This record gives sequence, structure tokens and C-alpha cells, in this order.
Amino acid sequence: MNDLFDLPFEPPEEEPEPAPGKVEGPPPAPAPRVWTVSALTAAIRDLLETRFADVWIEGEISNCRPWRTGHLYFTLKDEGAQIKAVMFRSAVRALKFRPEDGLGVLVRGRIGVYDPKGEYQVVCDRMEPQGLGALQLAFEQLKKRLQAEGLFDAARKRPLPALPRRIGIVTSLDGAALRDIIKVITRRHPNVSLVICPARVQGEGASFEIARALQQVARQPGVDVVIVGRGGGSAEDLWAFNEERVARAIANCPVPVISAVGHETDVTIADFVADLRAPTPSAAAEIVVAGKDELCSRIDRLAVRLRAAVRARIDRARGRVHQLSGRPGLAAWPGRLALRGRHLADLTHQLGRAGRALVARRERRYHELHLQLESFDLRRRLGAIAARLARSHGALRAAAQAVLHRGTMRVRQQAARLDALSPLAVLGRGYAVCWNADRTRILRDAGAVADGEAVRVTLHKGEITATVTKRP
Repeated sequence: MNDLFDLPFEPPEEEPEPAPGKVEGPPPAPAPRVWTVSALTAAIRDLLETRFADVWIEGEISNCRPWRTGHLYFTLKDEGAQIKAVMFRSAVRALKFRPEDGLGVLVRGRIGVYDPKGEYQVVCDRMEPQGLGALQLAFEQLKKRLQAEGLFDAARKRPLPALPRRIGIVTSLDGAALRDIIKVITRRHPNVSLVICPARVQGEGASFEIARALQQVARQPGVDVVIVGRGGGSAEDLWAFNEERVARAIANCPVPVISAVGHETDVTIADFVADLRAPTPSAAAEIVVAGKDELCSRIDRLAVRLRAAVRARIDRARGRVHQLSGRPGLAAWPGRLALRGRHLADLTHQLGRAGRALVARRERRYHELHLQLESFDLRRRLGAIAARLARSHGALRAAAQAVLHRGTMRVRQQAARLDALSPLAVLGRGYAVCWNADRTRILRDAGAVADGEAVRVTLHKGEITATVTKRP
């Protein structure tokens, strides 16, 4: 890196010739420039970032540390040197594989300087593994990790239902895979119910849609099995089914899942995690409804065997009957059987007659009880009680009115008598009542007052105050 500092110097200025007869000493040395640490670091940063703005570096990863913020810090090294490197979150998200210690990579980035520590580092924006491709490496890494977790174990694989009634399908609505699945299922099992949950199966965000569709279709009531897949394509087109999100969604699905991705030669992570791998979407449809044909064939075979067994048993029983009927001890058996049949008929006739007689007696008793019950009909008795109640109500009302009338007349008579005896009635005929000044006693004698004394006189309407001027 010595060439970074091999910058040309400015040519020195020519010294003026000394004047004749005058001798001068050497010129004074220029004062050295003093740098601050920040200024020197900034100058170095500008120089490095300008000179190494876009570089490719080959090396081995060590001290790889992903941070909670999403950034990735690591060191690139070879046999003779090492350099610190960082890859920010936006670039890390674009990686198809997981960087780890000991992995040889080829990175592209720029040289930057971290001022607080005075360190230079590589700011990477792209990374490719050496040897295997990025997609193949990501595939192998995810496969190894999921296999270590037991997601590929045969013990966790669930058997398919023998005769599914509802089948869930997760694929694209625009692809040929959906048409092939529907065609095969409707041809082989036309009365099955299909629950289609569409999702993009390639491109950015396809893995998220596939995982969400698996969760949604599994929540539908009655779904017995789910088919997830798509038609053939390149490794990049099928990559959504190699994402960890899709693999865990398949593993967490509560019903069996059939993976039908691409052609028979295409292998994805979804094929390892699924309960069953189908080479093509059409093959998945044939596998999921194959149980109906097998069940129908088995029923037909069992029906044939059952009919043959019944016929053989009947033939053996018929032969046994013929064999027994030919023995001497059983020669009179048909006659005795006929007598027993006649006796049975007589008993049946007697039993029927006794039953009919018993039923007739019960019917007569029923009619008698019915007539007795009608004589005590509650509705009639309630009608009679209601009539008596109405009559009693009328009589009570009349008596109450008579008592009220008599009481009214008595009140009126007493009121008339009271009115006749009332002092107010007397005052109404023109009389007056004379009181003393403080209205504590009634004056009945003129001698009870003196001349000039005030008196109060109560009239029929109102009251007056007077002064005694003269007594007789």
C-alpha cells in the first residue's frame, strides 16, 4: 500500500541570487503541519473510500457474529492477513445461505473507516460462497439443520386417510398444477369436497404466502389431507419450497401433507418434511384418492366371498337335512311336525280370542270411566260456579248501593240539622255576635262594657270594630 502515499511533490521554488556584496545565511525551515487525530482519520477515510470504492475480496470467514439488529460482523482472512468486515441488515436479508466460520466466500464491497476506533473494514453488499452455489449451499445448510431437529424422521410421518372427504389444495390459481389435480380427483372421486387456498409459488414473498395458506386451509373444518405444490421449473422458481418458513408450516400442519413440487427429478426441503412426497401434482391427486378404488375393490371381493360362503353353508345344511330325513327313526317326523303345526295353530287361535276378549272388556271399562268423567266435567262445574258468582256479585252490588244510599241520606239529614243549629246560619238571617276588644268573650250584657270601650262585632260576612258611645 505504499503507492497510496507516493504522491508527487511540488517542485521547489528557485532561490533568488544574493545581491552582490551581501552575504545571506540559510533560509529558515518551514513550520511542520500539526494534524488532529480526527482530521488525520478523516483524511485517511476519504483516501481509502475514494481509492477502494468497489472491490472484490476472497477469503475465509471467521469470528462470524450476527447481531440483534440484523447486521453481520465477521473477519475475512487468508494465510497471511485478515481484515474486519460488516454486512448490514438489508444485504443480509438478500443472502440465500447462512454465513458461518470456516466458509470460503467471495465478497464485494467498499473499504470504510470506523472513526471512533481508527479501524478500517470492508462494508460488504454482496457475498457468494466458493465451490457450491449460494442456493445449493443454503439448501444443504437448511437440510442439515432441520434433519438435526428431527423434522425428517420417519416416525413423525402420518399415514394418509383411507377415504378423505375434504381435500385441501395450496397452489397458484394460474398454474397448470391446479387444473391437473382437479381433473384427476373429479374423475376418480367426483363426490369429494375440495378446499382451494391460493398462494404465489415463486418470486419474492411466495414462501410467506404458502405458509399462510397452509395455516388457513388447516383451520377449515373437515379437511383430512392437504396437497401443496406446483409444476416444474428452475431451481430459482422452486426455491420458495426450500424456505424454512414453508418447512415449519408443513411440519406444524395438524393434518397429513403431500408435497408435489415440480417433476420427479426435483427435490425440495418440503419433500423431506411432508408426510408423503409425490413426483408430480397429478400423481399426488392419484395417491390421495387411490383409497376409494381399493376400498370398492375390496368390498366387491368380500361380497363375492360372502355369497360363496353362504351358498356353501346352505348346501351343506340341505344335504344334512336330506341325510337325516332318510333315517328310520325320523321317517314319521313330517307327520309329527304337521300335528305340532296344527296344535300351534289351535293355540294361536285361542290366544287371539282371549286377547280380543280382554281388549273388549278393557274398552267397556274405558267407556264407563269416560261417562263418569264427563259427569264431573270441570268445564260444566266451572260454568255453574261462574253463574253463582255472577248472581252473588249482583246481589252484593245492590246491597252495597242500598247501604251507600242510606248512609248518604243520613249524612244529609245530619248536615241539615247541623246547619240549622250553626251560628253561621243565625248570622245569615241578620244577627251579629259582639266580642270584647281582644275577642276572648262574647258580650251578652250592656253593663259589661263601659263608654268609650272598643268592641268587635262579627257579622255573616266579615267583622267590624266599634266604640261604645252610649249605653241605655
